[in-house]
Amino acid sequence: MWLGIAFTLLGGALWGISGTSVQFLTTAGGAPPALVTFMRVLLGGGLFFLFLLARKPGVVRAMFTDPRTVGSLLLFAFALYSNQLCYAQTVQITNAGTATVLQMLGSVFIMLFVCITGRKLPRAKELAGLIIAIVATLLIATQGDFSTLSIPLDGLLWGIGSGATTALYIIAPKRTGLFDRFGSMPAVGAGMFLSTLFAVPGYLAQGGTFASAATVLGGFGWFEWAVFLVGLVIVGTIGGYGFYLHGVSVVGSVRGSLLGAIEPVSATAIAALWLGTAFTGFDLAGMVLMCAMVALMATDDD
Repeated sequence: MWLGIAFTLLGGALWGISGTSVQFLTTAGGAPPALVTFMRVLLGGGLFFLFLLARKPGVVRAMFTDPRTVGSLLLFAFALYSNQLCYAQTVQITNAGTATVLQMLGSVFIMLFVCITGRKLPRAKELAGLIIAIVATLLIATQGDFSTLSIPLDGLLWGIGSGATTALYIIAPKRTGLFDRFGSMPAVGAGMFLSTLFAVPGYLAQGGTFASAATVLGGFGWFEWAVFLVGLVIVGTIGGYGFYLHGVSVVGSVRGSLLGAIEPVSATAIAALWLGTAFTGFDLAGMVLMCAMVALMATDDD
């Protein structure tokens, strides 16, 4: 159990490194969020998938020979790509800490989905969690002055989109049975690999070209490549997903969701120490409230 807790905390902390790496690459590195996301799913998903082919070739074969499963994987892949793109866009407009806190709105969207599909009203603690999440978002977005926005509107909207797509990539594999039939690691690896199918048109739709991508990547120095390959792909993507999902498989979804609240703490601390990002008291208060919301809305069963 203690080892599972350690893996879960480590995975959440590594996701924090991922957010700060995105912030560095989209600001100091000059890379558009769509390009960072495209390269992330291409390399991260590719390496993850090669690992699965070496370790579990039979499971991979079973997933890709069933048309219904392929359809479920494509939905999951779209959710994973959309989430990473929304997150990267939010990071560029705001910062890694703020983007990570807004991404935690996923718990609220999951609650709303369950209530709507189950045709039931939220329980008292779920309603309280919704109110806490709204207050946390307002504190971050307005810095205490509710008459005006203190972060760009597009940053807030991308952040809300990040929360919505977080809910989508959590709900989709459960509703389609991917995790139950094949396990979380093979499903995530295949989903990340297939995300490339959406990343290419997503990058081109935002005005990117392969020539401009080559220009941006060609301008990377050794440090930018180190941040991208080590910080974002290996540590933040493969390590983050791998350690976190393995930890959750040991400690359960309830403890996993609570321990995963270390991600905004990690992203905020690393962004402040590494990039010198300044956070106000309202930012920190919003982060604390959002973590409290996750703790409150965690269900009583696994």
